[in-house]
Amino acid sequence: ILGLYIAQLNFFAEAKEAIDPVFNLALKHDYKRRLSQIHTIVGAYNIYVDENLLEASEHLEKAIIISEETNDIVSFVLANYWLGLDLSYNCEFEKSYLYIGKALEINQAVNNLWGIAAMKSSIGMVYYFHGKIDSVYDTGNEALQISEESADIYSKALSYTAHGTSCYGKRFFEQAVRHLLKGTHFCERVNNPLWDSIARFSLGDAYFDMGDYQKSQNYYNEAVSILEQNSLLPSFSNLCKIGFAKAKIMNNEKDIKLESLYAYHQKNKYRIFDGWMARYIGEILLDINDQHMSEAEEWITKAIEADSRNDMRWHLGRDYALYAELFKRKGDQPKARENLNKAIEILKECGADGWVGKYEKELASLS
Repeated sequence: ILGLYIAQLNFFAEAKEAIDPVFNLALKHDYKRRLSQIHTIVGAYNIYVDENLLEASEHLEKAIIISEETNDIVSFVLANYWLGLDLSYNCEFEKSYLYIGKALEINQAVNNLWGIAAMKSSIGMVYYFHGKIDSVYDTGNEALQISEESADIYSKALSYTAHGTSCYGKRFFEQAVRHLLKGTHFCERVNNPLWDSIARFSLGDAYFDMGDYQKSQNYYNEAVSILEQNSLLPSFSNLCKIGFAKAKIMNNEKDIKLESLYAYHQKNKYRIFDGWMARYIGEILLDINDQHMSEAEEWITKAIEADSRNDMRWHLGRDYALYAELFKRKGDQPKARENLNKAIEILKECGADGWVGKYEKELASLS
């Protein structure tokens, strides 16, 4: 039980350490109630520390089966929740909604407000990965209202972070920053390193697009520090490092080791970061100087291919907008218009209103 509590606060290495001494004993005696808890913790550890999504799903599926047999509601909720997140990181979004939805239903059945807010916040983040920006905005707003009603700090940490990220997805930068800063405040209060890193990464993104590159660097760097101190998500940490380099370039600091950035992409174990990393690298190559245009194009096309394959629609729209920028710099206005039109069409489908407006203005300037 202590291990589950620790894992719920996202200290996965510590949680696994807590249950390691009893794992073999529980298996030997077929102690099912403890096994459901153990498989839940090991599954979460596999996701966030080992980054082994296949092994994580095997443990979490076992946890769900055993928890149903033993009527272990806590393990059932957490195993469904983490399996849903596991699937989202592998871009299996429809399955992800199903499993987190089961965890949400249990919380709704007992009117557990903080649990409802937490699950809705997590579903909102999956919507964000999937590119359903209207849905994440509405869901994040609902989660925020419920967490305020519950007066629970843990759910506020998640809901302010999720809603802040949704505001960024809409290109509502001031709202995004306001909510994300509250998210970091509540994450610090409950000592939740995973969501704290997400909030700070999103602040890095928001400040980058607002043109404040020093603040952007600071927040990307803070996210890396939190992740590394807590042995969490090396692939996400590497995405943050690429974001840091992107902001550094725009701050006229050109001492970037491109080989390191390429290595981060090569080491990535999560499908959701494939196109994300490739687009960031494409941006860096486009902005570092005019000698890397062909390499930038290669990375941008990698991003388009990955985000198309992984059904990450909002990211795909951003990829096409970056591709348009590349053609604009090459002086190929027809290609620039073609790709901006693709970006606008996709982002309209996503409900990313502010980004649509930005790119429509850019399109008008090319006519």
